[in-house]
Amino acid sequence: MFGIADYGAFVAAIVLFLAIPGPGNLALITSTSKGGVRGGLAATLGVIAGDQVLMWMAVAGVAAVLATYPTAFHAVQWMGAAYLAWLGYRMLVAKPGDAPVLTIRPREYFRQALGITLLNPKAIVFYMAFFPLFVNPQTHLGLVTFGAMAATIAALTFAYGLIVTLLTQHLAERLRANVRITQGLQKLAGVCLIGFGMKLALSK
Repeated sequence: MFGIADYGAFVAAIVLFLAIPGPGNLALITSTSKGGVRGGLAATLGVIAGDQVLMWMAVAGVAAVLATYPTAFHAVQWMGAAYLAWLGYRMLVAKPGDAPVLTIRPREYFRQALGITLLNPKAIVFYMAFFPLFVNPQTHLGLVTFGAMAATIAALTFAYGLIVTLLTQHLAERLRANVRITQGLQKLAGVCLIGFGMKLALSK
């Protein structure tokens, strides 16, 4: 199909990667809990936009450039780590009544998720290594094949984000009445963000 080898396995692999806990999932959940379905969907679109940029950068060979110039790779890596840690710190020190770290305006959720996605340079290397696994050399159609892959990932990410958003919204409505639980979950999210930042900074 469009030069993609074993399309079913490709779809299954993407779904598996989407379900792995990480900053993107945390951004979706936090955005929904703060801004409802609109916030969650805006964050989903931010993740999709960031992924599309990284995918096409990988296709263009940016991963090879980053490998040649490791200083540039590590600079972006540290920027991403600092960004996640900063968000986590703000969540940890926030008090009841403070303005939310993630505002309720959908465009802010989009930018938040986009920034978290783009500031993960290893995603470029991941796509560079992942795509060849599912490219059929005999039926490969060049940009058409990569375009079909990118479109599939975007569609699956949107479906996954919609499911996570609706589930989070359903639970959030029950939790909002309990301020202590809400504050505890916000602190937990802050710790997770700092942890993701440290993992990104210390990974090689």
